[in-house]
Amino acid sequence: MPVVTVEMWEGRTLGQKKQLVTGITAAFVEIGVSPEAIHIILKDNPKHNWATGGQLASETPPE
Repeated sequence: MPVVTVEMWEGRTLGQKKQLVTGITAAFVEIGVSPEAIHIILKDNPKHNWATGGQLASETPPE
């Protein structure tokens, strides 16, 4: 029973999340895992709770 945890910044639409879990599931199915056995946990994090290089993502200019 694979458990996949995806942590990402908040802001994705429900449609984008559905697309993501469909793709992750398909990748596991390709290696012989039953879709019913795959558990995916999506964690939406606000940018002020995420930092890289000592700087909050909420304070970093967009790329």
